[in-house]
Amino acid sequence: MPKGTNQKFKLYRLAQIMLERTDDDHYITMPEIMSALGEYEITAERKSIYNDLHDLEVLGIEVEGEPVGNRYHYHVVNRPFELPELKLLVDAIQSSKFITERKSNALIKKLEKLVSRYDAMKLQRQVYVSGRIKTMNESIYYTVDAIHNAISENRKIRFQYFQWNVKKEMELRRGGAYYHISPWGLSWDAENYYLIGYDSDAGQVRHYRVDKMLHIQMSDDSREGREYFKKLDMADYTRKSFGMFGGKEQKVKLLVEDRFAGVIIDRFGKDVMFIPSDEDHFTVNVDVRVSSQFFGWVFSLGGGVKILSPDEVTEQMREEIRKIAGQYERPGIDKSDF
Repeated sequence: MPKGTNQKFKLYRLAQIMLERTDDDHYITMPEIMSALGEYEITAERKSIYNDLHDLEVLGIEVEGEPVGNRYHYHVVNRPFELPELKLLVDAIQSSKFITERKSNALIKKLEKLVSRYDAMKLQRQVYVSGRIKTMNESIYYTVDAIHNAISENRKIRFQYFQWNVKKEMELRRGGAYYHISPWGLSWDAENYYLIGYDSDAGQVRHYRVDKMLHIQMSDDSREGREYFKKLDMADYTRKSFGMFGGKEQKVKLLVEDRFAGVIIDRFGKDVMFIPSDEDHFTVNVDVRVSSQFFGWVFSLGGGVKILSPDEVTEQMREEIRKIAGQYERPGIDKSDF
């Protein structure tokens, strides 16, 4: 049999054919394998292909042959990722606010290469999330990578930080001055990605939206704040910070309607103790960073959750309600009613 013009690529093309055209539900016969190789101008005898299929296992590609009638059907088994696992990854990428639409599509295309062409079609799914607005900062991937590199090398980072103004323009905070922060971790909360780091000048743990960081650079200075982060549980810090808004950490006692038990567990976990109060309510003591976001969370639950103590926090809640009510005040209404 005359050799084709691309014989040196035979094993590579065979691997490509098996990975793209077979899976648990789709098989390929020996004549079909030979025909597929021919599409790449590669010729091969059956015996050499049998040997090549065995050699693919050395590359981590396990091919199984099953007798069907008078022929064998071949397909790839035991891929690194199962289809349901990749579907979860696709859903996470599509629903992530901090990943741009263009990058979402590019990442999903790469995931499709991990399965056959048939399963790849099943990954082309659209996840619709109410109010989803994708970030417009394409550099977030390189920012995240730079943060991880700085953490692994125990270095500080420098970056500029921006906010959007009423003209829909990026406006650098601190007049464009660079922030000099010791990075200690990353957190995904409230649909956004945050850097959690130590600000040496302020002597505080602070967090920053990764998609609002610009021109990140690794510093020559070693990180500071290790003693703070030895005591800090990152997951616990995130749970206490509503929407990653800072605030004074306090133990707050809540009166909760029984029907909101699931809401409390989703927010604070199953370890919090529910203390029955009456037939329809229970109380719970939780540690939170008290902020306007926390009050907004309580307010969003209507009469289902009430802050009982401490008095300082209940008074802050009353003040928040008064401020909001004042924005909708009509002539003739006495503010003391609120």
